[in-house]
Amino acid sequence: MNIRERLELEEKEMLSPYASFSMESRGRLKPEEQCDIRPVFQRDRDRILHSKSFRRLKDKTQVFLTPEGDHYRTRLTHTLEVSQNARTIAKALRMNEDLVEAIALGHDLGHTPFGHSGERALNEVCPLGFEHNVQSLRTVDVLEKEGVGLNLTMETRDGILNHQTHSMPFTLEGQIVRLSDKIAYFHHDMDDAVRGGILRESDLPKSIGEVLGYTASERLDRFIHDIITCSKDKNEICMSEEVQKGMKELRAFMFENVYTNPAAKSEEGKAEQLVITLYEYYLKNFDKIPEELKKLCDRGDPKERVVCDFIAAMTDRFAIAKYEEIYIPKCWHG
Repeated sequence: MNIRERLELEEKEMLSPYASFSMESRGRLKPEEQCDIRPVFQRDRDRILHSKSFRRLKDKTQVFLTPEGDHYRTRLTHTLEVSQNARTIAKALRMNEDLVEAIALGHDLGHTPFGHSGERALNEVCPLGFEHNVQSLRTVDVLEKEGVGLNLTMETRDGILNHQTHSMPFTLEGQIVRLSDKIAYFHHDMDDAVRGGILRESDLPKSIGEVLGYTASERLDRFIHDIITCSKDKNEICMSEEVQKGMKELRAFMFENVYTNPAAKSEEGKAEQLVITLYEYYLKNFDKIPEELKKLCDRGDPKERVVCDFIAAMTDRFAIAKYEEIYIPKCWHG
């Protein structure tokens, strides 16, 4: 018996009967030989962690565009906070932590530069539409490793694709990440808004504070404890009615005071126009797309999708640099 097989047996002994077991995975898109050390979900996690798209998250907007302060969240730190929340819940419920971590680390790999403003811009201008969760799956399936993809398990791929509110993963681990994503951004977006002077903790309505807590740490603790308590020994991941209602109220408060606040979002219109301009430019000048992406057209992918692939992979800094390279005159150095 090798190390992987021993670890798979330990999962059977230690995890909840509702957990996803590595030895029972639905498999990969392309069959491949098993590792003798790592179970399949651990291999998924490692592949995502070592990918280029994961490293690029460090320079992609979470909420505040290209913030000057060192302590504002980026898409990478958001991803790490989602992973930590999810692992805490998974450990308490005896779910598969490797699968939870793989889904959490991969869920935003397809996010555009400039956060959701970049996503809106591509969805507006591309006739095929654009959603970052779909792009995240395309990133791991097609775009990584110069068109080879990461060949992840069906469980990880499903969790990445279905981490948004309007869909539901088929594993409890995926459902944990789905909630952990929301918990993370409510927690850190409020924290960043207070740091940026957009909000004060005292601005939070009493109806929300009494249910969820009046500080960021109190709210995070309340969310995580509530999910663990309500989901223990159940074949579903859920929250109490009271906390779920509190979350909806907090979401409405955040949208009114942060996500649509002119002070926080004053540059978003510029960012959207920049993304739209780059899309239109590269659609007309397709020869300037990297060779490995142009090859996707040979297998039937439309140019519009490939242009989205190129732009979505950009960091904030790279997108700005490309725009300046194309449209901003350079000084003469004669």
